[in-house]
Amino acid sequence: MSLQAIRYSRGSLAVLDQLRLPHEHHYDAILNSNDAFDSIRSMRVRGAPAIAIVAVLALAVELGQASIGSTAVEAINLIDNRLDYLFESRPTAVDLGNAIALLKKTIRTVDGSAAAVVNAYVEEAEAILHRDLRSNLAIGGHGADWLVSAATHTAASAPISVLTHCNTGSLATSGHGTALGIIRSLHERGALKHAFCTETRPYNQGSRLTAFELVYEKIPSTLITDSMAAALFQLKKDSYNLTAVIVGADRVVRNGDTANKIGTYQLAVLARHHGIKFVVAAPTTSIDLRTPTGTQIKIEERKQEELTQILGPVVQNGIVDTSKTARVATADQRIAVWNPAFDVTPHDLIDVIVTEKGVVEKIDGNFDLSEVIKRQGGPEST
Repeated sequence: MSLQAIRYSRGSLAVLDQLRLPHEHHYDAILNSNDAFDSIRSMRVRGAPAIAIVAVLALAVELGQASIGSTAVEAINLIDNRLDYLFESRPTAVDLGNAIALLKKTIRTVDGSAAAVVNAYVEEAEAILHRDLRSNLAIGGHGADWLVSAATHTAASAPISVLTHCNTGSLATSGHGTALGIIRSLHERGALKHAFCTETRPYNQGSRLTAFELVYEKIPSTLITDSMAAALFQLKKDSYNLTAVIVGADRVVRNGDTANKIGTYQLAVLARHHGIKFVVAAPTTSIDLRTPTGTQIKIEERKQEELTQILGPVVQNGIVDTSKTARVATADQRIAVWNPAFDVTPHDLIDVIVTEKGVVEKIDGNFDLSEVIKRQGGPEST
């Protein structure tokens, strides 16, 4: 059974505090937009799909308690203002912006009272949650199909091994996951030999979260530091049938350039050098056709303490004591720090982009993402 990061029923939202994982399971009650903003900004919840879902559902909960005004115009203005505020929590991930645009459009189609506007908002926000889970399951299936067929191994039935970066599983989505969802699907089919995950410095989403999910679901796996990837490819590629690097995406722009967790770009370079496929798993909600290339993506920079300090429970005699935490300095606190949260992988280093609507491969070296958006049936500017 997959982990559940988001617990929602109409009027109630609770989010798993991922800063306490893997040592402690604690759900934060999210009562309004302010709670959601803080949860997202502090990275107690993260992952592009989960960020969008938590933000829009938090406002749905808030609207059930707030004074919404007496007219539809007043309700729309209130919703617009709160959505604009939530957008600033983590603007790099396009899912949040796409969800906000969809919800603003939805509430303007209502011809009725303030209550009707709110009801339309709540129903569409809940639909975003349900669509994400269906999307993840489809991505897992499409990605597993492509990898099995594309794998270049001596025996057609030989299981493959993969490497993944950051966390793209149930903890980053409504369930199953994107890149980790492909790994789950491979494992369920008996097509996975081994999964390697990076620790994903500086925030350790790989070691804290992905490693936890892999162990939780009994998927054969090994944790490595980010700087071990080249050695892994050089020394273990053949013995493990290491076939692909699979990553998620916070934003895929029109030409296929992909913004994802810092460290993704270097893995793409290494994969190309070693003849390993580089696969991006992205729901169509992460595709941004408005932005031509990755050079236009705004990259979030995080505070320096995330790189120079680390917080965690104390280990005594080999036992983790969650009642005691300590913040430890990992560097000279006077050193200057550059701490971008994301980098951009050029499309020419990406072999395939897997969406819930199917797999997008390059034609003459270029991706045409407009076709998958048309399959989605959504606006071209999604």
